[in-house]
Amino acid sequence: MIQVEIDKDSGFCFGVVNAIKSAERELGDTDVLYCLDDIVHNSLEVARLKELGLHTIDHEQFRALKNRKVLLRAHGEPPSTYKEAEKNNITIIDATCPVVLRLQQKIYACYQETRENWTQLVIYGKKGHAEVNGLVGQTEGYAIVIEKPEDMDKLDFNRDIALFSQTTKPLDGFQKIVETIRKRISGKVNFHFYDTICRQVANRLPNIKAFASRHDWIYFVAGEKSSNGRMLFEECKKANSHTVFISDAQEITRPLPEEVETVGVCGATSTPTWLMEKVAQRIKELNP
Repeated sequence: MIQVEIDKDSGFCFGVVNAIKSAERELGDTDVLYCLDDIVHNSLEVARLKELGLHTIDHEQFRALKNRKVLLRAHGEPPSTYKEAEKNNITIIDATCPVVLRLQQKIYACYQETRENWTQLVIYGKKGHAEVNGLVGQTEGYAIVIEKPEDMDKLDFNRDIALFSQTTKPLDGFQKIVETIRKRISGKVNFHFYDTICRQVANRLPNIKAFASRHDWIYFVAGEKSSNGRMLFEECKKANSHTVFISDAQEITRPLPEEVETVGVCGATSTPTWLMEKVAQRIKELNP
């Protein structure tokens, strides 16, 4: 009989768990609660919460809203969102991840301390990502976002640089950025870097590679919008070439090859445990 194992280290991170619990708690007292953008990058979990009364809105809809309760998800928001809420008498349920919140405060303090000497504030992260937008907002839009070493031409290596990182970026990627700046920066200016990567997320990389290598076949479960999911999937595939990306159990439509004896089910920080359990059940149904 085929053996199926769910990775115990996969699934929601603390920040996402906290946001979902906040939503469920508020929905226990009210029929309608708004959330600014998807509470998590997983359409099935978003649909589950919608059934409970959580309505997802975008920033344009948020600006038109008045006298309502709005939940801010784990990714965090720029100061402009809070100002808009105050202006429109919106009650904020702030579920910003504590790790992200500390990073926002750190970047804001650095910006206030260095703005007069024109230090370049640099964020290693995905341009346009919700967390990154919130971080750039702490600097009034001044911070420079870089995703890879090729983006370094945006920087002036004859001026001071302070480097931060989006909390969910890979640690080795951050280290490559640090080394590239060290090689190119002038010896007459200052370079400070701050490792602000969430270890709960960063540790998933070595764990998931070890998990993938233990099995004959892997189903990696994540939402299409999850950047963390895409990154972990690619690393999973490097460890085990028989790795398949799916977003729902129903995407599995045929039995596995006869030589497959063990199957691993894992996912992103935005993948609910109930969904991985559903995938495991589907595997067993198709491979009795």
